[in-house]
Amino acid sequence: MDRPGGQSDEVYPPFLSGSSGTTAPFVSGVPVGSISDMQFLLVPHGSPRPLFRFKLARIETNSRGHARFVSRMSSGSGDNTAAHVNFFAGSPLNRLAWLRTSHQFLNGVASSPATRWVLFQHGNLLMKSQSGGPDSGQAKSFSMARLTTEDVRNVLGPEPYFAQGKNAGESVQDASGALETARLHGPPVVFLGLQEPGGVHGLGAGNILPSSEFSKKSDTTTIADRIHGEPVFSLDVSGLTKDAVDSLVSNTDLVKKGGTLEFIDGRTAMGHLDQIDSGIFAVARSMVDWNSRIKFCASCGSSVYSQWGGWKRSCSSLLPWADNAGKEPCPTTTGLHNITFPRSDPVVIAVVISEDDEKILLGRNARWPPKFYSALAGFSEPGEALEDTFIRELWEEAAVKVRSLQFHSSQPWPFPANIMSGFYAIADSNEPVRTDLDNELEDAKWYTRSEVLSVLDGQNAEAAFKVPPRNALAGVLISDWAHGRITVGGEASKLSSRRARSLALLSVDDFVE
Repeated sequence: MDRPGGQSDEVYPPFLSGSSGTTAPFVSGVPVGSISDMQFLLVPHGSPRPLFRFKLARIETNSRGHARFVSRMSSGSGDNTAAHVNFFAGSPLNRLAWLRTSHQFLNGVASSPATRWVLFQHGNLLMKSQSGGPDSGQAKSFSMARLTTEDVRNVLGPEPYFAQGKNAGESVQDASGALETARLHGPPVVFLGLQEPGGVHGLGAGNILPSSEFSKKSDTTTIADRIHGEPVFSLDVSGLTKDAVDSLVSNTDLVKKGGTLEFIDGRTAMGHLDQIDSGIFAVARSMVDWNSRIKFCASCGSSVYSQWGGWKRSCSSLLPWADNAGKEPCPTTTGLHNITFPRSDPVVIAVVISEDDEKILLGRNARWPPKFYSALAGFSEPGEALEDTFIRELWEEAAVKVRSLQFHSSQPWPFPANIMSGFYAIADSNEPVRTDLDNELEDAKWYTRSEVLSVLDGQNAEAAFKVPPRNALAGVLISDWAHGRITVGGEASKLSSRRARSLALLSVDDFVE
């Protein structure tokens, strides 16, 4: 199936064409008549991640025995059950959060040869680079580097890596309370999760083990053997000397075999990530940033240390050898406090559509690159629902009153740790737009569908404005409106009804080369 921009899509499981005269074609060996309850993935050609997940509403066969089906994804009725998977979203990792308190588990997987490490230095991602060569005409390409435990062992410090004692290399007898999975020595690490075979959206293939499987085991080899998949950790080498980092990189197995590794700025790196690695990068960079920022206890001012595989920062006054003479007990000893756990800041991003569905409102900040316009956005404030944020931000930034709010999708944004919630709404484009209320925007104006499409299609090299790409939620919101993929306010856009008809009945020929 072709999408705007010339990309072809594929459906998984793939159709296997039935020959003429067969009673029913098959989908991965399953008769068509029994697949109406199966879920399917719509995947961009060449991408390892799905954009949509959908179920079939009706299956038919044509004269050649090929399948034709109606997808609820694009029924045109407003009942769209597809879930858009944004860049940075759809994480492939099972985070195994219930095992973060088990030092047996964490030490076991950290030592496993199957484990991979994603490295950061001052927020920059370690990437494999490959030159196209002087005669190839191709630019250098990058992909996220995944190092082995053997590659990073020399900088991790002595074992145990978790439930460490007062001195490096010491184990604690009672790894509970303040010492539960404590990491007191060595560079910061975070257990990101397990990339399991067959896992989709962080849900694995069924080999999920409870914490009781590890609570009494100390043999790390036995523990590692119980895990099916690839454990993934992040490692922040920002605190290491340049010589130590250079030595680490040059002694990796990949470099020894002739490969090249280099640290790339996070925003530049995102342009080279595929969908799977983007989900890993999102959680890794946010957690590395959080651990690097939180140095002191917000309750008493003491230094903090890492617990729970990097997912908790605890007050050092709780350690059994801490000198607390003359100090009041830290308030964190008396209950659960969110100051010791990572947080995401909620942001609402808004595309406002004119009442005739032919224009959208875009704005630009003075700090942005020339001619760059985007959807309006703002942070949610305490005691404020996301819908309230939408209404307030549109009024403060552009003096626009909106109605018919509709949620589209969300996107984690790891710069440093935001969760973006995308909405559409309708407003009167004849009302004056003002940017002088909070003076946050340099400009805001309405653009027609044809103007936006000419920018998206790249037909106008001298366009008066630019918009974000689709790896940003703003770009998705703008593109989906421009191509008629959304319905707001209960009334289908002029393009969406045609789009729905073109997508409602799809032949297997659209998906099988």
